[in-house]
Amino acid sequence: MRIDVLTIFPDLVDGFASQSLLGRARSEGLIDLRLHDVRDATDDVHRTVDDAPYGGGAGMVLRAEPVFLTVERVEPPRPLFLLGPGGRRLDQPLARELAALDGFSLLCGRYEGVDARVRDHLVDDELSVGDYVLAGGEVAALVVLEAVGRLVPGVMGNDTSADEESFSDGLLEYPQYTRPGDFRGWEVPAVLRSGDHAAVARWRRAMALHRTARSRPDLLAARGGPSAEDEALLAEFGLLDPPPVD
Repeated sequence: MRIDVLTIFPDLVDGFASQSLLGRARSEGLIDLRLHDVRDATDDVHRTVDDAPYGGGAGMVLRAEPVFLTVERVEPPRPLFLLGPGGRRLDQPLARELAALDGFSLLCGRYEGVDARVRDHLVDDELSVGDYVLAGGEVAALVVLEAVGRLVPGVMGNDTSADEESFSDGLLEYPQYTRPGDFRGWEVPAVLRSGDHAAVARWRRAMALHRTARSRPDLLAARGGPSAEDEALLAEFGLLDPPPVD
């Protein structure tokens, strides 16, 4: 997969993406990450990429010209996403959609915003990582790289790992344990040490349902609520909430 990132801080993105899973995926040729400095498309000694907004107001705006010139020069893979508040919010289903592509590109905004002609006439869509304000799109790009990159086949080693994580089935992940079996009197559930793989699978499913119902009921509601089979499974492990007291 090829992913291009257009930014005025390529070293910031490169440093993060050179570590851990992403770094290994790049070194093994699983992910072709290409970073493009928008300042390289300027022609003044200060490499200026911003200017004051028309109509007045606080802050500076990322100019259209260096962004257009950068895209025209490097021809990044499409779709090209502007990282901003107006796009589809990144979630696990969207991460899977992006991971299934041959490639895509990310444009990192900065300052007060990006000249609207970039959004209207250059990028294919906008992508958001949440309803909050960042100083620039670089951190958002890192979130996208991490969420999507780990889903590229071969990156995680065991490609089934992503199937059991939070949000993969619209649920939070079940609790995880490792050695020791008894830590300060808190023991690992016996079912996980039983060797009964079917029982372990049923316990994990029940715990994922229970944890989602308690912590993120909105996720369960989006699935249409628990099915009759889900409720039977929760009852099997004593995880059904008691009826309200009158």
